[in-house]
Amino acid sequence: MIIKTFIEPPIDNNNYLLIDDIAKEAVLVDCSAVDDDIKKALDENGAQLKYILLTHGHFDHIAGIRPNTDVQIVMNKNDLEILNQVNKYLPLFGMPEMTIPKIDIFVEDGDALKFGNYEIKVIHTPGHTPGGVCYLIDGKLFSGDTIFRESVGRCDLEGGNFDQIEDSIKNKIFTLPSETLIYPGHGRMTSVEWEKENNRFV
Repeated sequence: MIIKTFIEPPIDNNNYLLIDDIAKEAVLVDCSAVDDDIKKALDENGAQLKYILLTHGHFDHIAGIRPNTDVQIVMNKNDLEILNQVNKYLPLFGMPEMTIPKIDIFVEDGDALKFGNYEIKVIHTPGHTPGGVCYLIDGKLFSGDTIFRESVGRCDLEGGNFDQIEDSIKNKIFTLPSETLIYPGHGRMTSVEWEKENNRFV
């Protein structure tokens, strides 16, 4: 599996393009901005984008989704209210209002999707938002804003809850194999092992 990271405005979000270079299918984890380099990477590998996997509904993770896309958009239903409010926040960052994307697939904890030869396991991790999810793919966890390297997602925004994020990390993320790599929504990659030893917030 090929993993390409695109750091996108307005808040340096990590967007991850995962490509099965044998089956020629791909998924994009979060979509912060329109990025021609993502399309170029798909074209170079002859891959078709199957899903946009949203870790949660905050504006900086969905602002690159264009209307009428033929790619299926995936999210947990508990973030619909947050998703529907994104145009309250985009102008504050000098960004134009957007058409609220239609969610094609609502996922719950324990659900599984497939792209190419890979399984996508959905792990519901509320705390940063009520509908925050992580996606576990081939021993790699795409964590959105639930956990960062030696930090956690902020819980002071609407729908945030520190007790929930602490429970999500301790009882879902930290129960994964220690060697599981964590690809967060912002900042550097980390691992379950490193966070269990060094994350002072949980």
